[in-house]
Amino acid sequence: MAAPSEASPLRVSASPAASNKQHGAAPAPRLAGRARDALVFAAGVAAAVLAILGAPGMSSSLLVATTVPGPEDGLRTFYDDPELSYDAVEGRRLTGWDAKRAEWLRSHGLGRRRSAPERVVMVSGSQPEPCPGDAGDHLLLRFLKNKLDYCRLHGIELLYNRDVLQPAMKGYWAKIPIVRAAMLAHPEAEWIWWVDSDAVFTDMDFSLPLATRYAGRNFVAYGWPDKIEIKSWLAINAGVFLIRNCQWSLDFMDEWARMGPAYPEHARWGKVVRDALADKGDDAWCDDQSALVYLLLHNWERLGKKAFIETEYFFQGYWLEIVDRLDGVAARYEAMERRAPALRRRHAEREHLRYAAARNAAVSGAVPGPAGGGEKGWRRPLITHFVGCQPCSGGRNPMYSRESCEDGMRRTLGFADNQVLRAYGFRHAAPLNDSVRPLPFDYPAAPARR
Repeated sequence: MAAPSEASPLRVSASPAASNKQHGAAPAPRLAGRARDALVFAAGVAAAVLAILGAPGMSSSLLVATTVPGPEDGLRTFYDDPELSYDAVEGRRLTGWDAKRAEWLRSHGLGRRRSAPERVVMVSGSQPEPCPGDAGDHLLLRFLKNKLDYCRLHGIELLYNRDVLQPAMKGYWAKIPIVRAAMLAHPEAEWIWWVDSDAVFTDMDFSLPLATRYAGRNFVAYGWPDKIEIKSWLAINAGVFLIRNCQWSLDFMDEWARMGPAYPEHARWGKVVRDALADKGDDAWCDDQSALVYLLLHNWERLGKKAFIETEYFFQGYWLEIVDRLDGVAARYEAMERRAPALRRRHAEREHLRYAAARNAAVSGAVPGPAGGGEKGWRRPLITHFVGCQPCSGGRNPMYSRESCEDGMRRTLGFADNQVLRAYGFRHAAPLNDSVRPLPFDYPAAPARR
């Protein structure tokens, strides 16, 4: 509907006219008659508008098309630059991004208050074709649901991509074009969080320590100290990483991309990383992870002030070190809650973060290990990563059995689901059982029904 006029409204009072008539006063001036006529006319217009809005087949867009601001009315931003390119390979290098992004945020009233959490967009994806492996599409759906659950509980937006944005950057390299494009498409996001499709969130309570642990850093990935020391190509995992939406990160992504298959020097990089990194064997192909490890470890003096290699908690954990411990983790959390009546109160899912903070505070003194899990202790791991299992293709690494991968994924996804289902009054009947059962009041102090 059209916006109301800002002029003073027409005021009509019945009492003076009634008083004049009662006391035999002279008729009201002609101006009152004009006001009366204007009121009648306005009432007629209003009736006509209501008739049009209610008429079958009539569209209200006739009334609002000239009053609703359109795209052409907005402020000019970096998006209006015809030279702006989302292409991570053939596009012109983007410069001045920090200033352009800051201006966009100001013009849209999105400046962040100090007390507000930093905005995060999670990016994940899978191949555009159907999965060739048995139940591959079903497994990817469950992995996707897991990410949707975590994002919903933590106020994170999820961008799931299944398109190859740069034909030459296929396979593991496909993440770089979409992450770079996400930075430009989401200037409101302070962080872009890439998470591989085969990674499972196994602690729905854990929130990233963005404002504390990662303050002043622009890139975060998980690494193993012993492998970093020998410069192994497995020293840093490229399947889960955080990258700040800033010029430093765009330059970093450009440098990483130039080692990939879209560039003619890619073949040369294969030999460089094979000679420079341990455990690479005779593989002369430069994959994205080898490129990342080489880029960081051989340029640490230049990049180390802004990069952070996480080793304290399972920013992403190796599934083979985690799966067999999940039952023990769940048992310890339930034992803690049996001693904490306040945590057993039923609550709306919207209150999840408040209860998560209280649960983390209680568990920190009752269950050993770092928040987010780790190689020692019994805390829930933030992410369990099924590297080598290849749920979509089914072409798992021969060092793993089919049963270990499939049962491990089902067990881990069920472990995560139970944390979500609890707000709805249910949980899985058993670790490898997809059926659910209702939870009694005061669970886990009261045993669940079989």
